[in-house]
Amino acid sequence: MIKTDILIIGAGPTGLFAVFEAGLLKLKCHILDALPQAGGQLSELYPKKPIYDIPGFPEVLAGDLVDNLMEQIKQFEPGFTLGERAETIEKQEDGSFIVTSNKGKKFHAPVVAIAGGLGSFEPRKPLIEDIEFYEDKGIKYFIKNPEKFRDKRVVISGGGDSALDWSIFLSNIASEVTLIHRRNEFRGALDSVEKVQELKNSGKIKMITPGEVVGLKGAEHLEGVVVEENGAHRTIETDYFIPLFGLTPKLGPIGDWGLDIEKNAIKVNNALDYQTNIPGIFAIGDVNTYPGKLKLILCGFHEATMMCQAAYQIINPGKKYVLKYTTVSGVDGFDGTRKEAPKAVVKAIV
Repeated sequence: MIKTDILIIGAGPTGLFAVFEAGLLKLKCHILDALPQAGGQLSELYPKKPIYDIPGFPEVLAGDLVDNLMEQIKQFEPGFTLGERAETIEKQEDGSFIVTSNKGKKFHAPVVAIAGGLGSFEPRKPLIEDIEFYEDKGIKYFIKNPEKFRDKRVVISGGGDSALDWSIFLSNIASEVTLIHRRNEFRGALDSVEKVQELKNSGKIKMITPGEVVGLKGAEHLEGVVVEENGAHRTIETDYFIPLFGLTPKLGPIGDWGLDIEKNAIKVNNALDYQTNIPGIFAIGDVNTYPGKLKLILCGFHEATMMCQAAYQIINPGKKYVLKYTTVSGVDGFDGTRKEAPKAVVKAIV
């Protein structure tokens, strides 16, 4: 049983920033996310794409924003459980909650903040016969541990940032990397496309464009993929097939928690604190809905801030919190660090 003040479901930018705001209030957070790494869509779908509407950043790469948020919250020592989905929730007699993941891990907290973006993400699977049979037998939709592919033959399908970035990364680990895309054009960062071209020219990456994986071969585990190219079929021997076609958002089991749902989003009270119809459960970021809702990262930051103020009152009933600007109060990390502005020097000028 993992005990914490606030259980945050979702490790996207809104969930990560909630850790910082909670830390200012001396509240401990634990983050649960179905994806294998923090950052949500920013890390999984477009880490190298620039974002232009983050205050103070005329332009910031999505992956860099995640890195900065992780650095910002490091001092508050949040716990992380990644690669597990929130499955069930039980309200206790004292009003707290026990959330159980799909792998049986339990989390106990007086406050639950759902910051799951558009919901839990499921990989978009190619329509290939018997693909389920080969899952975990040579087919991977996520790359959690790149070392698993050392000195192995790998086939990657996709035309976006994930396919390009992992092809580049694995070219220095795998014995053979083949990138297959059904078009000649790739929708990814220009520097990634150029890097893949260089690796292809030097023979470190094989490329098939236009082409498409249409079949799988192997008795007990994956031994090869059938590729359609220019109307003809041929088999490429491989140890792993990694289709990277993005993610499909689903509210998932959270939709069965008794929350008010409207068009696959959770209704909240935006006039006060973004609490749901169940006291103690909040929804912040893209997962919620209310009149005038804007699905923007900066709006999620605001919602996280207000949620933490309300969570403080739930966790510390009757205790008054006096809001102080960080420029005045500084920031005390749970790790013993302290950040504060330099004190003014009082000195007479004669």
